[in-house]
Amino acid sequence: MTAALGESIEILRAARAGRLLVVTGAGISRASGIATFRGSEPGAVWRQHDVDLATFDYFQRDPVGQWSWYLERFATVDAARPNEAHLALARLAPRWREGGGDFVLVTQNIDCLHEAAGSTDTIKVHGTSDRVRCSVAGGCELAAPTGSLPRDAIDLGPFRERPAIDTIPRCPGCGALLRAHVLFFDEYYGEHVDYRFDEVERAAATCDVALFAGTSFSVGVTDLVLRQALARRRPVVSIDPAGAPPGLFGGTVLAVEAVAEEALPAIDAALA
Repeated sequence: MTAALGESIEILRAARAGRLLVVTGAGISRASGIATFRGSEPGAVWRQHDVDLATFDYFQRDPVGQWSWYLERFATVDAARPNEAHLALARLAPRWREGGGDFVLVTQNIDCLHEAAGSTDTIKVHGTSDRVRCSVAGGCELAAPTGSLPRDAIDLGPFRERPAIDTIPRCPGCGALLRAHVLFFDEYYGEHVDYRFDEVERAAATCDVALFAGTSFSVGVTDLVLRQALARRRPVVSIDPAGAPPGLFGGTVLAVEAVAEEALPAIDAALA
């Protein structure tokens, strides 16, 4: 066990009756076969593809191209299984709550591996791969800001056989094109209630410890949680093989340089 991992365990042990806010990123699912987005490995998504693919503007310009790209992504996440990091968090959460504390799990990932591992009430701040929604925001009950439907409730067979504008699945409510139920780069956290960003804001403002696992600190939710925790002088721990950027927002982050599937089970075992 490294010194940093041991220190993180002591920090968590001391906060057992408080609120633990856990934020996971793509790195936690890498051991399940899902590529990271901004990692250094050659298979990282944004090293291979233009981020423009994940925008609503691109959907409007080329819905066939975007649907084709997302279906490739969905095939990967659908085939994945939880790894030891997901399982460790699923074990830790109920024990933390039984000890009198509050456990909040926020994930940047759209995969369903936390749920498959047994985690409950996971806040999926970037959306989820197992649902879709109408693309006409505010104009249909199956669109933003409140609507969606299960992806397995629509027939994607015709599109897979012949990707074309006329085979893109359409909204059963209004007939408009359906879209992925995810937060695009040109959208905002508050645009859909399912992202539950108000709950993230409350947790960030009240947590006693912030624990990050497998994130590059490159998106808005990590910015929010870091700023809040460091401003309130709460401990911040980052588990990632790349460590953590030094001096984030002028504060100190305890960097545990390890993969999540090893560090999180060790933390879970130590706190059992």
